Amino acid sequence: MDTLALIFTISLFIVFYSYLGYGMLLGLLVKLFGKKHHFAEVSDENLPDVALVVAAFNEQDIIINKIENSLALNYPQDKLHLYFVTDGSNDLTSRIVRLFPQVQIFHQDARKGKLSAVDRVMRHVLEPITIYTDANAMINTDAVRNMVRHFQNDKVGAVAGEKCVAMDGDATSGGEGIYWKYESLLKKWDYRLYSVVGAAGELFAIRTNLYEKPEPDTLIEDFVMTMRISAKGYRVAYEPQAQALESSSESLEEEMNRKVRISAGGLQAVLSRAYVLNPFKYGVLTFQYVSHRVLRWTLAPLSLMFLFVTNIFLLETGHWFWMLTMTGQAVFYIAAVAGWHLEAINIRVRALFVPLYFTFMNVNVYLGFLKLMSGNQSVVWSKAKRKS
Repeated sequence: MDTLALIFTISLFIVFYSYLGYGMLLGLLVKLFGKKHHFAEVSDENLPDVALVVAAFNEQDIIINKIENSLALNYPQDKLHLYFVTDGSNDLTSRIVRLFPQVQIFHQDARKGKLSAVDRVMRHVLEPITIYTDANAMINTDAVRNMVRHFQNDKVGAVAGEKCVAMDGDATSGGEGIYWKYESLLKKWDYRLYSVVGAAGELFAIRTNLYEKPEPDTLIEDFVMTMRISAKGYRVAYEPQAQALESSSESLEEEMNRKVRISAGGLQAVLSRAYVLNPFKYGVLTFQYVSHRVLRWTLAPLSLMFLFVTNIFLLETGHWFWMLTMTGQAVFYIAAVAGWHLEAINIRVRALFVPLYFTFMNVNVYLGFLKLMSGNQSVVWSKAKRKS
């Protein structure tokens, strides 16, 4: 029983640290050692040229909105260059893009995935700064200007924007919205301490000369691209005033498909970026990488399983503590299952959003692991249906 209790305790610590403890520790470290970042005012004529790269696959329903959103950005028009790539689209997406002479379009009939499509565009990009944004993500007017200012610091190699999820009152948007608000806080603190650990593909920027095409089988290229830049000694900044707003997935089933792929990609990234686990070479970056990413994609989901299984065996001792922890776990997972079934019949209980989304995320890590190990995860995205 002592061994089981030890496994339970270690598992509990890993879960707590991964989801709450790191945030608490990070907040303390930022108060003690964090830096505030200041920027000089730059006139429009001295702003750098920027490439805005948008990958769009069968986005005829929203592509006009995306183009208009891009053209309305508060940045000198002669310095903002729009590149839209529509590879594989067999709807009206490419035709619509061609109606706008301000946009340079890249299109081929073959669909080889976002990674390949973006790489094809990057061969033609000459601007010193490249910003990537998804076709379904609408960005705020000052986003480009706010991201570009971070490159005044020669140590900054990339900038992560803030992902915002439209709150529609259901479990998908509610849970994801809460998650991304917490993630945004962690990214803000990560940067104040040292560097953001990976960026979300909805909106991020890099120094163009630091671009390297990720390996052909890469599943989450945005994370890998920015981690490569971090590993070279550059910092990934965070800009909360560069926001990408997107709708949540149409249903939990649609969100599951997306999360399974991301989880598989996260596990793949941990395996391929194992060299960043060397604290003697990467220092604070290793601490942030392990705490913010590696544990969530590996040990934390396993620890949840160990917590439950060991608790069952520890009930045999008859001690009230183990009965209490088992009851707590059971109530939490029952709430998650109830939330899933209620969501299926369009009944939303806000109190169930957190247990549902937390359990949902970790189940998808298990499924992502199986998908990755089976070799059935394609680099070509199955686009999630999103609310209109």
